[in-house]
Amino acid sequence: MRVLSLGGAGAVCQHATRDLAEFSDFDQIVIGDYNVAAAEQLAAEIGDPRVQVLKVDAEDYAGMVKLFKDFDVILNGLPWKYDMAVTRACVEAGVSGLDVSTEEDQWDYDAAAREKNIVFIPGMGATPGITNAMARRGADQMDEVDEVQINFAAFRCPAPAPGLLITFLWEFHPQTEERTYYENGKFHWVGPFEGLKTVNFPGPIGEQEVCYIPHPETRTMPKSLGAKAVSVRGCFPPHAMRLAKAMLESGLYSEEPITIKGIETTAFEMMYEILLALPESKETPLWAYGLVVDVFGKRDGQDIKVTLWNRHPPMEEWGGPAAYYKNIAIPLSIGVQMIARGDIEVRGVVPPETAIDPDTFFAELRKRGIEIHEVTSGE
Repeated sequence: MRVLSLGGAGAVCQHATRDLAEFSDFDQIVIGDYNVAAAEQLAAEIGDPRVQVLKVDAEDYAGMVKLFKDFDVILNGLPWKYDMAVTRACVEAGVSGLDVSTEEDQWDYDAAAREKNIVFIPGMGATPGITNAMARRGADQMDEVDEVQINFAAFRCPAPAPGLLITFLWEFHPQTEERTYYENGKFHWVGPFEGLKTVNFPGPIGEQEVCYIPHPETRTMPKSLGAKAVSVRGCFPPHAMRLAKAMLESGLYSEEPITIKGIETTAFEMMYEILLALPESKETPLWAYGLVVDVFGKRDGQDIKVTLWNRHPPMEEWGGPAAYYKNIAIPLSIGVQMIARGDIEVRGVVPPETAIDPDTFFAELRKRGIEIHEVTSGE
């Protein structure tokens, strides 16, 4: 079988490619990347004859459709602006795949994917991704799901790569429409830094203040898990949170045209370019990813609460930034392997909590050093 790792030499997805080489039994692992030099360097570092390199231009939609037909499964680690194109191309080509991020319109291809007898899973990273499986694990132990509370601590620098900088800025942008929580049958929009609470993330991250973050779990779980309330709160390292708050208070998220030294731009565009260029924006004292999910519900008429959390090897063991990236990349690799093995029977464009069996998934994570713990209270 052949797998295509799109963006497979990037900051995040290179670790998915490495995981495929170490743990999968694919006959061929192809790094599909526009940066051929980076892909060839990665292939040389991995040193596995199954790993090959192919230049892929994600702007060439027709080319992607034609290319995808030569593969059994697609792993998409490209920046999120390509989510829709990759999803459409997989459906048109009739090839299953998954994605590191999520766009709202991807769900529109569900019926077409089912007609092609394929599965496509958007948001198969850490969160969304691991957190979806954690919520599913908690919900599976209940007769009725009252509430799902997802909390994450993404401990990385603000600008490790262009796509990750955009993600960081977008999550606190005052105009981000997707920043909602679900309650009483409705989605409620909230502004940045609202819904503050303190969460204890086991390990070096410790206690952190989290706030509402725009994530797709809020959109999918009322239907997929029957949850009456769903929220996602998160944070970045304290210095990154101070940066986002200072930008917000100073009007630096503004996208109104301004002229700087004769050049028309916006405050937001200017800050993006500055942060991308500054070395300080690529530094952080701790690389890690903390996840805590609380699921509230009823079993046999009794109120219960299932709390799940993750633990992973420290940055000293995993290699600095890899202690963050691997938490996103490893689930991608596990997901495409589960698709290839036939572990995933559902068809359509579906969220991780619908497609992924938590027990199988957690067992695979454990092999790589990511542990999911849980405790049940209120019985």
